[in-house]
Amino acid sequence: MSGDVKLGYIGLGNQGAPMARRLVDWPGGLTVFDVRSEAMAPLVQLGATGAEDVAGVAGADVISVTVLNDAQVRDVVGQLAEYAEPGTVVAIHSTIEPETAPMLAEQLRPKGIHIVDAPVSGGAGAADKGELAVMVGADDDAYATVKPVFKKWASLVVRAGEPGAGTRMKLARNMLTFIGFAASCEAMNLAEAAGIDLQKLGRVVRHSDAQSGGPGAIMVRDDTKPLTPDHWLYDMFVHTRGLAEKDLTLALGLGESVGVDLPLAHIALERLADGLGVPHSKDQE
Repeated sequence: MSGDVKLGYIGLGNQGAPMARRLVDWPGGLTVFDVRSEAMAPLVQLGATGAEDVAGVAGADVISVTVLNDAQVRDVVGQLAEYAEPGTVVAIHSTIEPETAPMLAEQLRPKGIHIVDAPVSGGAGAADKGELAVMVGADDDAYATVKPVFKKWASLVVRAGEPGAGTRMKLARNMLTFIGFAASCEAMNLAEAAGIDLQKLGRVVRHSDAQSGGPGAIMVRDDTKPLTPDHWLYDMFVHTRGLAEKDLTLALGLGESVGVDLPLAHIALERLADGLGVPHSKDQE
């Protein structure tokens, strides 16, 4: 089936261009469009067909959309809906409002057009290597259609659920990233005030996170309910909590001695045990 599927790609920016580039050898062909003709030129040189407008992509069976924001997504999908045939799958890779994909899916269902929200994680470098992660919100038929397409530029394809679920998963994932960035800034403030070389600290963080898995290492549960003592993670997480409470207390003491406020460390000390689903140390005494 995949050999007969025609692909379209709209939005050839820093993320979209490398994703589309990995599709130029697709047996059914690839049609691309971007408001900047210079963005289309490299892909046309590789064998893609350049369209003059959004409508020129509407004849494809699977159309990927990677534009800047929610308003642009709605505009592009609205234009596609005027021309696309029943059975067309429109895959939205932009990070959008949580309600947008379900709303568009409901609106276009009578036309036989499938909406898939499929935001990605990993950046342009991962797209170049075909190693993105993609979080897919789709009905059964649409998912079966897009999965082989997505595997051209993703090494991890996860079905999050129905339309809208991909976006919700991406927002949770990105929230973790940016909270982590804020925590990194707080750690650098502490280290700098304590006379530590920030470049060397960065090397240690990147090395140790590569070994331990970073925050993702604790994301192995099916739910966030408190753990029972016989749960397979209980002892491990009690140990983690103990280390965290000890080290966070020491870091907060260091911050006080060098005059650095550490609000995120205070929150971590207060909430990590509850997040892990285990008692605080004081509650086990």
